[in-house]
Amino acid sequence: MSEEEQEIPIVRDKRRIDPMTGAVRDSAGPSWGRPGPSSARRPDGSTAGGVETAPVDERVAALEATVAERTADLQRLQAEFTNYRRRVERDREVVRERAVANLLVGLLPVLDDIGRARSHGELEGGFKAVADSLEATVAKLGLQPFGEAGEPFDPTVHEALVHMLSSEVDGPTVTEVYQPGYKLGEQIIRPARVLVADAEEPTAETVSERDTEVIDDIEKS
Repeated sequence: MSEEEQEIPIVRDKRRIDPMTGAVRDSAGPSWGRPGPSSARRPDGSTAGGVETAPVDERVAALEATVAERTADLQRLQAEFTNYRRRVERDREVVRERAVANLLVGLLPVLDDIGRARSHGELEGGFKAVADSLEATVAKLGLQPFGEAGEPFDPTVHEALVHMLSSEVDGPTVTEVYQPGYKLGEQIIRPARVLVADAEEPTAETVSERDTEVIDDIEKS
């Protein structure tokens, strides 16, 4: 048998997906290496079998848009969670401060008794050790006493129980502290209860004496 008479073997590709185009073939696919009707690509990007295949650039752009959208959603969720965590921590701190303030308010009468005992010289022995320990503990919690005689009267931190006039002051001044005030940080737990002295209004006699003194000073000079 001559070479012309020998049969040329035909290899048929049975795969459903064309490896070159990615298109789905008909049940009777074309032979291997021979593009069939389903794999023939037209100039507009579609195949002869009617199955359209999007260009690679379009599919990549679509995937990039999806990734960008999912990334934006993730960033938004992360920002919301961060804000929620900060709000929870802030609320927890407020609750803690209120609890400490309520505890310290209940201890103020005890601190007042300790202060009165100290002023009368009755703070001795074991009672003194307990009092010192209690005052050190509330100081660690942030409780600070305030209010001293001689400081200017401030209605935001002082409560005037008694008001009087005095020639020894030039303006409203705390002359005696009946009960010290306490604050926790910047929060006023209790105002200081004090006696306030204000300057006397000058009388005609006082003005005359003052004018005489001024004239004498001028004549001497």
